[in-house]
This record gives sequence, C-alpha cells and structure tokens, in this order.
Amino acid sequence: MTEEFPQGKMPYEPEPYWKESTQLPTFSPLSIDTEVDVAIVGGGITGITTAYLLTKQGMKVAILEASQILNGTTGHTTAKITAQHGLIYDEFIQHIGEEKTKQYYEANNDALNFVRQTVKDLAIECDLSEEDAYMYAISDDYAQKIMKEYEAYQKLGIHSDFSEDIPLPIDVKGAVIMKSQAQFHPLSYLKALVNEITNAGGEIYEQTTAIDIDETTPKPMIITREGRRVACKYAIACSHFPFFDGKGFYFTRLHAERSYILGVKTKQEFPGGMFYSADSPTRSLRYTPMMNGEKLVLISGDGHKTGQGTSTHKHYKALEEFGEGVLGIEEIKYRWSAQDLYTLDKVPYVGPITSKKPNILVATGYRKWGMSNGTAAAKLLSDFVLEKENSYQELYSPSRFYADPSIKKFLMQNLDVAGHLIEGKIDIADKRIEDIANDEGSVVVVNGKRAGCYKDKEGNINLVDTTCTHMGCEVEWNSGDRSWDCPCHGSRFSVSGDVLEGPAKKPLKKVDLH
Repeated sequence: MTEEFPQGKMPYEPEPYWKESTQLPTFSPLSIDTEVDVAIVGGGITGITTAYLLTKQGMKVAILEASQILNGTTGHTTAKITAQHGLIYDEFIQHIGEEKTKQYYEANNDALNFVRQTVKDLAIECDLSEEDAYMYAISDDYAQKIMKEYEAYQKLGIHSDFSEDIPLPIDVKGAVIMKSQAQFHPLSYLKALVNEITNAGGEIYEQTTAIDIDETTPKPMIITREGRRVACKYAIACSHFPFFDGKGFYFTRLHAERSYILGVKTKQEFPGGMFYSADSPTRSLRYTPMMNGEKLVLISGDGHKTGQGTSTHKHYKALEEFGEGVLGIEEIKYRWSAQDLYTLDKVPYVGPITSKKPNILVATGYRKWGMSNGTAAAKLLSDFVLEKENSYQELYSPSRFYADPSIKKFLMQNLDVAGHLIEGKIDIADKRIEDIANDEGSVVVVNGKRAGCYKDKEGNINLVDTTCTHMGCEVEWNSGDRSWDCPCHGSRFSVSGDVLEGPAKKPLKKVDLH
C-alpha cells in the first residue's frame, strides 16, 4: 500500500505520552563477559519487576536490553492495571474449568495489589488512581455475552456490578463493571523500580541484544550479538517474543497483533473510569493527568494481526472518528501503536521454556494486558528462581496444551502463516521506485525482483529485501509507523531494515539499486 499518513490533526511522528513525560536513566552496553545469578533478557515491566524482586533477596541480577529500557510494549501501553481482560471469564470456565479460571483472576488481582503496595512502600509518584473498569456492549448479540460474563464474575466471586448504561454518551445495551481497578503512569512507576535495582547492585545493560543460549556449558550462557557471554544459574526471556526458542516452537504457538492509541484533549469532560467495548472493533478509553493538570484521554483499539492491517493510518482515523463522536476532540496531542502477543488459549506462557530446561524461563503472550499479567509473571518467575511455592505455576506453564481450543487455534494460526508465506512469494509488485513519492513506502520491482522502498522527505531512497529474516515470509509496509512488518510471526523492521520487534534477530538485507 502506498497511501501515506495524512496531515492535519494527527501528530506526524508516533510518540507515546509516557516517554515524553519521563526522563529515564540510560545505561551502557555490555562490554565484557560476566557471570550473575540471574540474567534477564528484556527491560519491560516483567524484566524490571522480576529483577526488583530478586535483587531484594540479595541475588546478583543483570538485565540485557536490546534497545533502551521501557521502550517496547511497556512504554506503549494504555497502562490499565486490571483483571478485566475482555470477554474471557465465561470462555475460560468452559475451556479450562472454574478452578483455573479463578486462579487467572486471582493472579491478576494479586498483581494489582502488588503494584498498590509497592507504590505505597516506595512512595512512588506515578498518578496511581483507583477506577472502576466498564466493559460494555452496543449490540444485542454482545449484550448477551456481557450478561454471561457478569454471571461468570458472580460465579467466581469477583467484586462487580451490571448496568444498562455507562457514564459516557454511548448508547449501550449493557455493561459489566469490575470494581476498584487501577491506572497509573507506567514509566514513572518502573523508573522507581529501576532505581531500587541499581541501588541493590543490579546491573542493567542497554543496546545489548541477546541472540542465543549456549547449553553445552555447566550453566546457561547467554550470547549477545557482539559476542559477549553471560553465565548464569537462570536465564529468563522477558523479551516479548522469546529470543531463544529451545525447541519450544513458540513461533507456532504465538501470534502478534498491533493496536493503536490516540492521546487527545476532549471538548467534553471525561467522567473518570476505564472503558472497553466488547463489540468488534474494540474501543478503549481512560484518562491520565498531564503535568499541566489537564486530562489527556487515551482512545485505543482497532487491532489487527501484525503485517495484515493494510493502510495502517486508517486505524488512527477510525479512533479519531470514535473520539469525536463520543466526547469531541479539541486536539490530538499524541499517537502511537503497540504490539502484543497472543497464546493459543489466551493464558500467558510463564515458566520453564520447555519441561526439560528448568533453568531457562520465559514470560510472553499477555494479550494486551501486560500491566497485570506482566506483574503476575514477574512474581511467578521470581518464586521459581527462589524455589518458592506458587499456586499459579500449572496455570501458566508453557508446556501445557489444552485440547480445546488449543488444537483449533494451532491449526488456524499456522494455516494463516502458510497462506501469507505463499501469497507473499507469488505477489508481484506493480510499482517502480519512480512511482513512490517522498515520505512514502511500498513494495517495488528492482532489477526484476521484489524490494521494499521508502523515500524520506528529501527523496533519499532506502531499499531492503522484503524477505523476513526469521522464516522467509514477505514483509509489508506499515504506513502509520513507517516500518516493514511481517504478517507471519510479527517481526518488524525499520525503513533501513534494522530489527524493531522479534522474533527476527537479523536485519533485512540491503538491496543495491544498480
């Protein structure tokens, strides 16, 4: 697609409010081989919270971050801390049973309480506020699903309510309300944990990309792209998509989706609360106080599988139209997008990467609810390392495989991958470099072969091979974020081919114009 991001109300560059409003510390890359008790790959909420918990217990911990800490999904969240994760509890009761469903709720509720207590203990200023979470339906079909979800809440003992309206000017057919949930400024919160980690002797290395684990040594040995080696008793992959597969075949058991966020100043006063539409496409609303005291309303949703969103700026436009209709938009101050991973059964994978590798742990698949799931995962990971009992271990085990719906999802997911792999190979580009305008990207024909072309504002040309370096699918142009996205497993690359999101580890190859 060559249709580019429209000018007008929208900010030109995607940038989350959280990053602009927080001054984070910076850390040097790893420059020598080292040895620690626990090496954590990934500097998001799970990696940082795990490191915080382990350094408190006197363990020597190192975080290896490929880019900058809190620059991935955690830095692009809407930052709701809630156990209300869409229409899941009625579904979970049917598929994994009432006991495990209650455990899922309790794990996330425990995570919410952990954040509350940590904010109190460390006196963190992070705009933490208690809010009710509303999930509403605008159609009769979804109204029935909302009622079933409310009945599931009641069965599980969740503090909740049902209402036929919500405090927003939206004509709803019904809403289920999970009481006393929370929202916060995620980077302000995690910055405080980072300070605690470094004060306790924890090590953090940025611009340090882990690419493999050497299992031939007595201890797991993480190897970085620069050839540095980190020996550890436990290696933990909190890198969103696991950087190391360990024959766990995670690329067949996860799929990536992107969603979009607008940070807006509204004409009508936002009433407070957190809102989520059950109908598709989903819509989510919450607010955060800005430094000048004004409310910034976050409107999010319009998700799709990564690399399968065609003209991505249309998703931002859809959110703008929704916000205009609900509250009126005075100004769009921020826009950004986020990538999330989904497991086959919608429960995250947290624990040993395979049943035969107890010293290599993984946490992934939070399905857009990383503030609670990521915190719950950190507690589970730290308990595993400290050899403490954790009642949620079986629920989150990456080695689980529930027959229903996992088999169906597994087949559908991998048929989708196969379809995109074949489609990309036979899809013939019909554009040439001269057809591409400035600040525009598209697949083009160069010397008879398919290539990815991006022309910057000055007309400088970036040409890359569109074959994803993970498993050979063909990447597609993402106009909203100016990136090359893989529709098979969610890898993303910059206009120059550098890796933005895994599972790919190597950049796209450059294409010579001549």
